[in-house]
Order: sequence, then C-alpha cells, then structure tokens
Amino acid sequence: MDAIVRMDRKWETVMAGSSRIGDTGGMRADARRNRERVLVAAREVFAERGIDAPMATVARRAGVGVATLYRHFPTRDDLVRSAFERQMRTCASALVDALADPDPWEGFVRLVETLCELQREERGFPAAFMATFPERADEHARVRARAEGDLVRLMRRAQASGALRPDFHPSDLVLVMLAHAGLVATLPDDEAASRRLVAYLLHAFRADTSGVRLPPPAPLSLHTLPGTAHRPR
Repeated sequence: MDAIVRMDRKWETVMAGSSRIGDTGGMRADARRNRERVLVAAREVFAERGIDAPMATVARRAGVGVATLYRHFPTRDDLVRSAFERQMRTCASALVDALADPDPWEGFVRLVETLCELQREERGFPAAFMATFPERADEHARVRARAEGDLVRLMRRAQASGALRPDFHPSDLVLVMLAHAGLVATLPDDEAASRRLVAYLLHAFRADTSGVRLPPPAPLSLHTLPGTAHRPR
C-alpha cells in the first residue's frame, strides 16, 4: 500500500503541469483547433525525429506560425507534456494498478502489455517518458529510481508467487521494450504481430508455461523483412 501511495503522489506531481497546460477553458474555437493541430503534429514529428526535433518543424507540420505554437506551449517540456498527456496517465495508472493487483503475475502481464501498446500507438512516447519528466535532473533521477524500485518490487512478488521465472532480471524488461520497438519501427500498423511477440516474450518469462496459449499468428512471411519486401519471389 505504501508503494501505491508513493506512486499516486509522484504522478500527481508529474502530471500537474500537464493539467495546467492542457486547460482550454475560455479558448476560442479557432485557437483550440490550432492547439490540437500542434499536438497532432508534435506526436508525428517526435515519433519520426525524436523529442529534440526543432519546434519550428512542429509548427510547419501543424500549419501554424512559430509564434502561435509558443503562445500555446511556451517551452518544449510544455509541448511534450501535452502531446503525451494521455499516454503518461495510462502508464502511471498501469504501474499503480500492477502494484495493487492481488495476483502479481497478472499485474506484471498487464503492465508489459500496456507499455508495449503505448509503444505501438505513439512511437515518440518512450523517449518523451524517459527523457522529460520532471525538468530538474536531480528530481528526475529520484523519480526514476523510485519507479525502478517499484518495478523490481512487482517482479519480486511475481517470482515469490512462483509465476515469474526465478532468473528473470529487471533488465529483461528493457529487452522486451527494445525488441518490441524494433517490431513497431518495421511494422507500425501490425497489431497482430505486436500482440504475438509480446505473448511469446511473456510466455518465456513464466516459470510454468503449461496450458498457456498464444494469440493467433500474424500474416507475415520472410518477404516482410526489411530489404526483402520488394524482391522478386
């Protein structure tokens, strides 16, 4: 319960800035449309070029002037917060729910599935999540350390329950995200392939895999691999 309270307080602090930036009360309809165009463009540009992409590039993609962009989002952090606000809340909630789940394996599974789903939906999100919150480096380090501690606690619970294999290491979760990121980069719209890969990885992490069924296979062939898709058969 202490971990859940810590996570709630931590994410209330992290998301407070987003809520203030995201307030559109009293904004004119044309200003709201401009703001939404900027957010859509920001997610696209961050996915393609990373969150260090020039603000002017985002403005051009949105079809607005740079001054308009800065009027809505005075800093890059403001823009990143707002562009990925929903994903941030989803991620925060997933970790809190995973820690609260009486079945630690089910909590672990849902957390991994949620993180990978966010990767698939918004390719710019992982970089934004890891690099931007909060702004001060020392506070950032403390928040990340607490989050990593909560993840380790969840994994230890799942191992103690006998569901997660005893040799699972926290770095294996990073391998999951890297492997899934590679799939998303190659097949960004293939939800079936994403689910299949995640299920395979989770299957490999179980201490007892008897009776576990995978999702249906994705319609892939060797011609789907990069550099082979257009070669004659």
